[in-house]
Amino acid sequence: MKERTLDNTERTEYLSGEYMVLEPLTLEHVPALSLAVADGELWQLWYTSAPHPDEMKSYIETAIAAEQRGEVLAFAVRDKRSGELIGSTRICAWDQENRRLEIGHSWYAKRAQKTGINTEAKLLLLSYAFETLDVMAVEFRTHWHNQASKEAITRLGAKQDGVLRNHKILKDGTVRDTVIYSIIDSEWPTVKQHLKFRLQQNQKL
Repeated sequence: MKERTLDNTERTEYLSGEYMVLEPLTLEHVPALSLAVADGELWQLWYTSAPHPDEMKSYIETAIAAEQRGEVLAFAVRDKRSGELIGSTRICAWDQENRRLEIGHSWYAKRAQKTGINTEAKLLLLSYAFETLDVMAVEFRTHWHNQASKEAITRLGAKQDGVLRNHKILKDGTVRDTVIYSIIDSEWPTVKQHLKFRLQQNQKL
């Protein structure tokens, strides 16, 4: 199986769970992800970064370019049961010196929201971050007004670190206050057990 790298660290091509597979994001995913993002018209949510279907090609090209620079690992999310692509997510902002990274740029088709898909995706990415990349902290960032995202991150077991006020100017001209959460390595065993339990109980996130 081929290997890809993030700042010269090798990993396997796919991260696979019971319900979904994280596969390397490529331009071949443009048509299917354009359909996925249209389910719920996710780009209409002004506090998210989901692309318009017409922007999907450039969105993926930007992600691939960032990966080639060693800045991110970008994934398409495939539902194992249906075989359909239902979203995208990334590992990004890896600070090797300080052993920290961020999991973000996550969006899912409406039909996949509030299911076990997001729970398992985060379990796979967190396991990879703590157990393969040996980080000591994983960050999650979201818009102050994205209440659903804040609640989902909290339910993962992450704790709020703080708020960066006037952090970013978004493409619609509004200014984003960014809420930062994290899970640290000492918390990971308990968080992992919690996420596995949620999946076993088929609880919704």
